[in-house]
Amino acid sequence: MPAIRRGGTGDWSEIAAIQGASPEAAQWNIGDYGRYDSFVAVHQNQVAGFLVWRAIADAECEILNLAVLPDFRRQGVGRALVQSLLKSFNGPVFLEVRESNEAAIGLYKSLGFEQISRRLEYYREPPEAAIVMKFHSC
Repeated sequence: MPAIRRGGTGDWSEIAAIQGASPEAAQWNIGDYGRYDSFVAVHQNQVAGFLVWRAIADAECEILNLAVLPDFRRQGVGRALVQSLLKSFNGPVFLEVRESNEAAIGLYKSLGFEQISRRLEYYREPPEAAIVMKFHSC
Protein backbone atom coordinates (compact mmCIF):
# COMPACT_ATOMS: atom_id res chain seq x y z
CA MET A 1 0.00 0.00 0.00
CA PRO A 2 1.38 3.43 -0.85
CA ALA A 3 2.33 5.87 1.88
CA ILE A 4 0.02 8.87 2.21
CA ARG A 5 1.53 12.30 2.92
CA ARG A 6 0.68 15.95 2.48
CA GLY A 7 1.18 17.17 -1.07
CA GLY A 8 3.16 20.23 -2.10
CA THR A 9 4.52 22.18 -5.05
CA GLY A 10 7.22 19.55 -5.60
CA ASP A 11 4.45 17.10 -6.50
CA TRP A 12 2.76 19.23 -9.15
CA SER A 13 4.44 17.70 -12.20
CA GLU A 14 3.40 14.21 -11.09
CA ILE A 15 -0.09 15.46 -10.19
CA ALA A 16 -0.34 16.98 -13.68
CA ALA A 17 0.60 13.62 -15.23
CA ILE A 18 -1.99 11.79 -13.12
CA GLN A 19 -4.65 14.34 -13.99
CA GLY A 20 -3.77 14.05 -17.69
CA ALA A 21 -4.15 10.27 -17.49
CA SER A 22 -7.55 10.63 -15.79
CA PRO A 23 -10.10 12.16 -18.19
CA GLU A 24 -12.91 11.39 -15.73
CA ALA A 25 -11.27 13.69 -13.15
CA ALA A 26 -11.63 17.47 -13.13
CA GLN A 27 -8.93 19.02 -15.32
CA TRP A 28 -7.45 21.94 -13.39
CA ASN A 29 -4.68 24.42 -14.01
CA ILE A 30 -2.00 22.75 -11.88
CA GLY A 31 -0.92 26.03 -10.26
CA ASP A 32 -4.41 26.41 -8.79
CA TYR A 33 -3.77 23.43 -6.51
CA GLY A 34 -1.47 25.62 -4.43
CA ARG A 35 -4.51 27.37 -2.95
CA TYR A 36 -5.77 24.16 -1.35
CA ASP A 37 -4.69 21.30 0.88
CA SER A 38 -3.70 17.99 -0.66
CA PHE A 39 -2.60 14.46 0.04
CA VAL A 40 -0.53 12.29 -2.29
CA ALA A 41 -0.12 8.52 -2.32
CA VAL A 42 3.51 7.54 -2.90
CA HIS A 43 4.60 4.09 -4.09
CA GLN A 44 8.36 3.48 -4.50
CA ASN A 45 9.11 7.23 -4.80
CA GLN A 46 6.37 7.73 -7.41
CA VAL A 47 3.18 9.69 -6.79
CA ALA A 48 0.43 7.19 -7.62
CA GLY A 49 -2.57 9.37 -6.76
CA PHE A 50 -3.68 12.65 -5.24
CA LEU A 51 -6.59 14.20 -3.38
CA VAL A 52 -7.18 17.96 -3.17
CA TRP A 53 -9.58 19.45 -0.63
CA ARG A 54 -10.54 22.68 1.08
CA ALA A 55 -12.25 23.79 4.25
CA ILE A 56 -15.55 25.45 3.34
CA ALA A 57 -16.68 26.35 6.85
CA ASP A 58 -15.40 25.97 10.39
CA ALA A 59 -16.45 22.35 10.53
CA GLU A 60 -16.97 21.33 6.87
CA CYS A 61 -14.72 20.50 3.96
CA GLU A 62 -15.03 19.59 0.30
CA ILE A 63 -13.08 17.15 -1.83
CA LEU A 64 -12.17 19.07 -4.98
CA ASN A 65 -10.33 16.46 -7.00
CA LEU A 66 -9.16 12.87 -6.66
CA ALA A 67 -7.28 10.87 -9.27
CA VAL A 68 -5.11 7.76 -9.38
CA LEU A 69 -2.71 6.62 -12.10
CA PRO A 70 -4.35 3.90 -14.22
CA ASP A 71 -1.74 1.28 -13.18
CA PHE A 72 -2.64 1.82 -9.50
CA ARG A 73 -6.44 1.81 -9.78
CA ARG A 74 -8.49 -0.81 -7.95
CA GLN A 75 -5.62 -1.32 -5.49
CA GLY A 76 -6.92 0.82 -2.62
CA VAL A 77 -5.02 4.02 -3.46
CA GLY A 78 -8.11 6.21 -3.87
CA ARG A 79 -9.66 4.67 -0.76
CA ALA A 80 -6.49 5.35 1.26
CA LEU A 81 -6.43 8.98 0.11
CA VAL A 82 -10.06 9.57 1.07
CA GLN A 83 -9.63 7.75 4.38
CA SER A 84 -6.64 9.99 5.20
CA LEU A 85 -8.87 13.03 4.83
CA LEU A 86 -11.72 11.47 6.82
CA LYS A 87 -9.32 10.61 9.66
CA SER A 88 -7.78 14.08 9.74
CA PHE A 89 -11.03 16.06 9.50
CA ASN A 90 -13.86 15.87 12.00
CA GLY A 91 -17.05 17.07 10.36
CA PRO A 92 -19.09 16.80 7.18
CA VAL A 93 -17.18 16.22 3.94
CA PHE A 94 -18.83 17.07 0.63
CA LEU A 95 -17.94 16.28 -2.98
CA GLU A 96 -19.29 16.34 -6.51
CA VAL A 97 -18.70 13.43 -8.87
CA ARG A 98 -19.59 12.92 -12.52
CA GLU A 99 -22.85 11.06 -12.80
CA SER A 100 -21.23 8.54 -15.19
CA ASN A 101 -18.28 7.81 -12.87
CA GLU A 102 -19.75 4.66 -11.36
CA ALA A 103 -16.42 3.46 -9.94
CA ALA A 104 -15.95 6.67 -7.94
CA ILE A 105 -19.56 6.71 -6.78
CA GLY A 106 -19.18 3.11 -5.60
CA LEU A 107 -15.98 3.97 -3.74
CA TYR A 108 -17.56 6.95 -2.00
CA LYS A 109 -20.66 4.96 -1.02
CA SER A 110 -18.48 2.17 0.40
CA LEU A 111 -16.78 4.79 2.59
CA GLY A 112 -20.11 6.05 3.97
CA PHE A 113 -20.88 8.96 1.63
CA GLU A 114 -24.53 9.46 0.72
CA GLN A 115 -26.03 11.18 -2.30
CA ILE A 116 -27.74 14.38 -1.23
CA SER A 117 -28.50 16.04 -4.56
CA ARG A 118 -27.84 16.20 -8.30
CA ARG A 119 -26.61 19.25 -10.23
CA LEU A 120 -27.58 19.36 -13.89
CA GLU A 121 -24.88 20.42 -16.36
CA TYR A 122 -22.33 20.91 -13.56
CA TYR A 123 -19.44 19.64 -15.69
CA ARG A 124 -18.60 21.26 -19.02
CA GLU A 125 -16.14 19.06 -20.87
CA PRO A 126 -18.06 16.96 -21.61
CA PRO A 127 -21.35 18.33 -20.29
CA GLU A 128 -22.68 16.17 -17.52
CA ALA A 129 -24.61 16.25 -14.27
CA ALA A 130 -22.86 15.96 -10.91
CA ILE A 131 -23.92 13.80 -8.01
CA VAL A 132 -23.42 15.71 -4.74
CA MET A 133 -22.39 13.45 -1.87
CA LYS A 134 -21.86 13.98 1.85
CA PHE A 135 -20.02 12.10 4.57
CA HIS A 136 -20.71 12.97 8.20
CA SER A 137 -18.20 11.79 10.76
CA CYS A 138 -20.39 12.26 13.82
